[in-house]
Formats: sequence, structure tokens, C-alpha cells
Amino acid sequence: QVQLVESGGGLAQPGGSLILSCEASGGFVRVNIVAWHRQAPGKQRELVARITNLGTTVSDSVEGRFTISKDNDQITAYLRMTSLKPEDTGVYYCEENVWTPARGSVDYWGQGTQVTVSS
Repeated sequence: QVQLVESGGGLAQPGGSLILSCEASGGFVRVNIVAWHRQAPGKQRELVARITNLGTTVSDSVEGRFTISKDNDQITAYLRMTSLKPEDTGVYYCEENVWTPARGSVDYWGQGTQVTVSS
């Protein structure tokens, strides 16, 4: 069973930085897509950034401030967040589409990590 575990969330001041990590485990062969989403209080979950075999995309709201990346071993993905704003507050979720011999390509989600930006 593939599992994703996020870490690195917490409290940051406006203008500060945080790095979120997403560690994957569970016998997958290939990671097709890595994405970070967030859900602010009272709002729908939104896509923040994504890596596919076609390249990297980030949402307009975080363009120039957030960077998504993943290790070459495909085990750990990151979301580097700089110049944080209070509106970046929310629960951040890692999503990966991975291929396993047993199930083919399937989406998996982490449990989420809270990011709070406040002075």
C-alpha cells in the first residue's frame, strides 16, 4: 500500500519561508505526477503546484514564491514556500499518481500538514 507522509508545516510570519516535504513509501515503481494542494478555512481545496512528465506548473497566486521539486529517487517531494502571506494559510496536501504492478496508475493523498502565516 502506497503511503504519503507530509511534514514541515507550522507557523510562519508574513514574509517568512517554509519547506514542506512529502515522503512516499509502499512499493511503487514510478511516480507519474506530484502535486501540492491546499485548503484554506471555509474554501475549496485548490491546486498549488504540480510536476508531470510535461513539466512544472504553479498557480498564479504563488507564482514566483513557491517552488515544487522532487528527488531523483522519487521518494521525496518538496514545496519550498517563500514570501509567505496570511492568505497562504491552510492545510497543504501532497498528491501523487504512482504506478504499481498490482494496481497500475493510482492517485494517493497524504494526510495534510497545517501552514499558518500570522504575525
